[in-house]
Amino acid sequence: MINNSPYTPTIGLEIHTQLKTKSKMFCGCANTSSKIGVEELKSNSHICPVCTGQPGTLPAINGEAVKMVVKTGLALNCAIAKHSKFDRKNYFYPDLPKGYQISQYDQPLCANGLLVIGDSRIGIERIHLEEDTGRLIHDQNDADSLVDLNRAGIPLMELVTKPDIHTAGEAKEFCQELQKIFRQLDVSDADMEKSQLRCEVNISLSDTSKLGTKVEVKNLNSFRSVERSIEYEIIRQTKLLSSGENIIQETRGWSDRDQNTYSQRNKEEAHDYRYFPEPDLPPINLTDEEIAHIERTLPELPQAKVARFVEQYDFSSLDAKLIIADKKLADG
Repeated sequence: MINNSPYTPTIGLEIHTQLKTKSKMFCGCANTSSKIGVEELKSNSHICPVCTGQPGTLPAINGEAVKMVVKTGLALNCAIAKHSKFDRKNYFYPDLPKGYQISQYDQPLCANGLLVIGDSRIGIERIHLEEDTGRLIHDQNDADSLVDLNRAGIPLMELVTKPDIHTAGEAKEFCQELQKIFRQLDVSDADMEKSQLRCEVNISLSDTSKLGTKVEVKNLNSFRSVERSIEYEIIRQTKLLSSGENIIQETRGWSDRDQNTYSQRNKEEAHDYRYFPEPDLPPINLTDEEIAHIERTLPELPQAKVARFVEQYDFSSLDAKLIIADKKLADG
């Protein structure tokens, strides 16, 4: 439980999902996301000059990943862009070998969607496609960090909601419903323990109609962490505002051990990334026929399946939700 706050929380989510394509986003290396935990993967065993950012290499677009994002957008009532493009998002981290990430900025594949959670209509600002980064390993010894680039270049779908969420429970339920949808669409296994689904929370508090200063909590790896990080931030920000202090716009991390957030860095703005159109990739052009063909492949979605199970088999709503949470059981 959280303390009652005199301020209204406004919450938006950014949800990153690894797509289950056979190969990576811009090269022919195997996509290892579904192999994590199933077999022992040697570090840097699924890499090539393209996904390790070697000079002179050229990327190529994974068409299956594009179709998966469009399929997801259609399932979430998004408008699908007939014309889209990739951009370079420039920043340096050791696990980003090129020094930039190929992403989408001003022309995402999907925009203006909607997902109903209970009595709330939660808008979806955009869904775009990018590449994942590598993985840093810090626990080998105290002096060094190691870099595994097997994950670098895996297709990553990012979904950004509108600031339509106002409680921690609602945010958690939204993420859980998305996981069911992704699995039903067969675009991702969306296993949070394997980092196939990663959430970030943007939260601000205000006692007026004007939004407060936004704080981002990064890389939450469980639904419980999503819920508890929001609860913690509501308490933390309420205490600061009530004592007359200002909220700092920043990026914070979440500690499962301590059950609190902690400051990481000042929050970047879009101009900090120096976006510009990716010169090595052509624009994405989709026809009405291609979009209609993808739409015809949509399965029955989880909320519709729950309603049908309740009506057709006389299940309770709770029992129906438990059944459809297991895709194999629900489809059997």
